[in-house]
Amino acid sequence: MNVTKLLLSLGLVVGVNTLARAQHAVWAAKIVAVSSQKTEGKEPFSPEKVLGEPNATPLGQASNEAWIPKKESNNEFIEVRFGKSLVAKQVTVVENFNPGSVSKIELVDTRGAKHQVYTNDSPGPVPEQFRSLQVTFSPGTYRTIGVVVTMNTKAVNGVNQIDAIGIADVAETMVKKEFKNEQPGVTFDSAMVNLGPNVNSKYVDTHPVISPDGRTLFFARQESPQNVGGAKDVQDVWYSNLSNPQKKTWNQAKNIGSPINTTGPNGLASVSSDGNTAVLINVYNPDGSLDPKGLSLARRTKTGWSQPVKIEIEDFYNNDEENVDYYLATSGKVLLMAVDRRDGQGEQDIFVSFMKADGKTWSKPKNLGANINTKKPEFAPFLAADGKTLYFASEGHGGYGKSDVFYSKRLDDSWTNWTKPRNLGASVNSPDFDAYYTVSAAGEDAYLVSARNGIGGSKDIFRISLTPTFRPEVVTLVRGKVLDAASKKPVAATIRYENLLTGEEIGVAETSPIDGSYTIVLPSGAHYGYRAEAKDYLAESDNLDVTDRQKYSEVNQDLYLVPFAVGQSIKLNNIFFAQSKYYLRENSYPELLRLVRILKDYPQVEIKLEGHTDNQGDPQLNVKLSQDRVNEVKKYLVSKGISGNRITTEGFGGSKPIASNDQEETRKLNRRVEFRITKK
Repeated sequence: MNVTKLLLSLGLVVGVNTLARAQHAVWAAKIVAVSSQKTEGKEPFSPEKVLGEPNATPLGQASNEAWIPKKESNNEFIEVRFGKSLVAKQVTVVENFNPGSVSKIELVDTRGAKHQVYTNDSPGPVPEQFRSLQVTFSPGTYRTIGVVVTMNTKAVNGVNQIDAIGIADVAETMVKKEFKNEQPGVTFDSAMVNLGPNVNSKYVDTHPVISPDGRTLFFARQESPQNVGGAKDVQDVWYSNLSNPQKKTWNQAKNIGSPINTTGPNGLASVSSDGNTAVLINVYNPDGSLDPKGLSLARRTKTGWSQPVKIEIEDFYNNDEENVDYYLATSGKVLLMAVDRRDGQGEQDIFVSFMKADGKTWSKPKNLGANINTKKPEFAPFLAADGKTLYFASEGHGGYGKSDVFYSKRLDDSWTNWTKPRNLGASVNSPDFDAYYTVSAAGEDAYLVSARNGIGGSKDIFRISLTPTFRPEVVTLVRGKVLDAASKKPVAATIRYENLLTGEEIGVAETSPIDGSYTIVLPSGAHYGYRAEAKDYLAESDNLDVTDRQKYSEVNQDLYLVPFAVGQSIKLNNIFFAQSKYYLRENSYPELLRLVRILKDYPQVEIKLEGHTDNQGDPQLNVKLSQDRVNEVKKYLVSKGISGNRITTEGFGGSKPIASNDQEETRKLNRRVEFRITKK
């Protein structure tokens, strides 16, 4: 066995080691390839059953929740990808039934190269019905984004099942012996703190929504004389701004006013990461009345909020019009809702809908499944900025009172595979009503509604600080302005950001109509590219590698748009080469594919690719390197159907610096590829 260390951990594989989880243990999130499969899609025994944490039961028997290869051969395999990359120290393969067939394990790095960490030339039955095969090794110089597991199913007669595949940057066991699936309550580092009279009143204050940057709190106030319709007004939207971040104090709350507030029951369900878009309960009719059969969207304008417009959702209905909640994820592409539908588990359930390709309409609601929903109401969904951590209220999962707040992690992109919900414990949940839990992007403070110790005996909004162990996964908040590259004036634009490893668009945001500012949130564990888009402009993309970010951080980065005109030059910031080499790295493809689309959309345009290096090394070799690099870019464009006659190239080496070569921080700016429009 060609490994540094091999541990066969035999036991009941139902509990995930919390130390490993806190240290960056990740389970497979995507199937890349499989040699054979007994069934397709999400059916029993399908490859998708490998995704997420171990969940196959009964252990030691063929389970519907684990993959079965269809064939018997000495070369069955499954290849998976993870949601984030790690400098791995271990890989764990959970063989739920009839173990011993694994013959080889390879790690896949972020460039697609494979690294063998385990081999067994003589696979065969082991004297157990199931096992966790844990392979530990010294960390390499690469980051692992995937795993290939090869099996010799001929060597172990009968059905062979794999339940889960995981990696970790620690050597601790990822799964452990456990006879009860006990979930300890979440602990907090302080008791709940009432936000005080600047936010709370003697009236009911409920449904807090914190902006991702933690600086603005929106909430609903019921039957206040200061509501638009006076004391008889059922509910209005109010807001307060953070006045002192150190002391965590808030300014006097204000009514958000019209057109969001009317004489009817108004409520803000969520606000986008940039603070420029609000999702509102009810449909706002032209005559000023409200229709409970739906929801609306309002955008910030230079003078206030726009008239709310109905959000179009395929096959949307709610059988309980009095009880409904919505939440728009920080990506702007995922919409959660708590509604009562025929395809639910019973009463209110939590569903998810996705933005369609047109960027305007939403898909048919999809139930989050029986792990989350019960026959009793589940409501008040909140998806943390990491896009994975769900907080919600439930009357069906049991707890301390009528409704308690629970916590669960999404395990894959099916949106139906979740960890067992965990009650947030007595510090949060009481014998009375507790719900509407919301967390800022930093993940430090949570806000929720409780009936305990409220001002004037009503429901109030409280703050509580989470211990690091139970915060959502780390994210980075990026903010800046979108500016015209020539005039430096703000430009109204759409911000799009993507995972450069996969090319997947992660989210979309809009700039502020007032000053051109934007805010996006990037979950750690990946290398992202982001750009602004506006009519008659070309975008200079930027990128941020937050693969190794261990703590919440904020980054300021202005984005520039270049007018689409002959003579204009645009930097291709998201093209990457190996050090001192000319071949393209895989994370360059999303940027290059955008250039392909531009050239196909404007078939008369001709461009010149210009390559530049820093001043380190032999000047003549630098010229050659820069020429080789732009030639490689041209080669890629031609391979995608662009005529080579439309593209010229020139390498300048280090002769045209745009920054100082005295230190690496500025020197790296000189290593670049640009394209110049020569004909339009």
